[in-house]
Amino acid sequence: MHTGVGMSGKSAGFAVVLTIAALIGGLLLLPSPPTPAQTPAQTPAQPSAVTPPSPADAGYVGSETCKGCHEDQWNKFAATKMGRLMLQHPRSAKEGMGCEGCHGPGKEHVEKGGGKGVGGMITFARNDKTPVDKRNQVCTTCHNKGQHLFWKGSAHESRDVPCTSCHVVMENFTPKHNLARATVIDTCGQCHVKQKDQQLRSSHMPLREGKMTCTSCHNPHGTISVSLLKEPWPNATCFACHADKRGPFLWVHAPVNESCSNCHDPHGSNHERMLKVAKPRLCQQCHIESRHPTSPYGRDVSSQKFVLGRACLNCHVNIHGSNHPSGFAFTR
Repeated sequence: MHTGVGMSGKSAGFAVVLTIAALIGGLLLLPSPPTPAQTPAQTPAQPSAVTPPSPADAGYVGSETCKGCHEDQWNKFAATKMGRLMLQHPRSAKEGMGCEGCHGPGKEHVEKGGGKGVGGMITFARNDKTPVDKRNQVCTTCHNKGQHLFWKGSAHESRDVPCTSCHVVMENFTPKHNLARATVIDTCGQCHVKQKDQQLRSSHMPLREGKMTCTSCHNPHGTISVSLLKEPWPNATCFACHADKRGPFLWVHAPVNESCSNCHDPHGSNHERMLKVAKPRLCQQCHIESRHPTSPYGRDVSSQKFVLGRACLNCHVNIHGSNHPSGFAFTR
């Protein structure tokens, strides 16, 4: 009797397990209800392509209408790189507006018979009443990458320098960069007169010879470093050409390591190697009452060795740094 009851209990338990398994299997085979993301009624609408407004509705008249009165300017602009792009091969709706892409809609300008500034047109002239930041915004709408990335907040932007003070867009005045003057030095020299004149000194960077330009060291459109330098710090700018002064050195000359401009004027000097002050006065700005007399000038031979020839550099030859074990005084 015990055996029969036990067997029947096991059979009943096994049957229950089979029933539960069958129910679970059936539930798994049933199609799952649609999730909110799959429900057609709740699927977010796909963004449609932005359709530019009709020129007539937006107050635009087209570049051909502009050509009717400004034919000379239109022909000069059509010969430029930007003109060929905007008038013939536009890549966007903005560029497809042609002249009005920069100067603004011209419908009101045409209806009122034309004239400077009539109809709210942006002329980009020096006497244009349009705020400088609004004029520059026209340019930075497209020119906002690469070297223009840090224009916002830069030294030139914060001082309301208009793009058109350095660039001429309407004609090919220069072979590259649409500069407002014949060369980069002349363009920068409109404001930076002192630095331009320093290039006329006897010791100078080879800008006058055309081997480099102001933009070899500076980015006028903005940087993250001081003085609009391309590199993060001044010495890195100098090391781009003067790699032998980079180091590392066993014995480091502290003012050299701090900044090359402690001793050199990069824009030009009347002293050798663009030194700010002639030797030994340059060295004496820091080395006062140290081993040598403060005023090493005299008629005796012992004093003349400090001022003749290369002055301090007669002995301290590796002034930028030394790797010699005994070169702590930069003599080796």
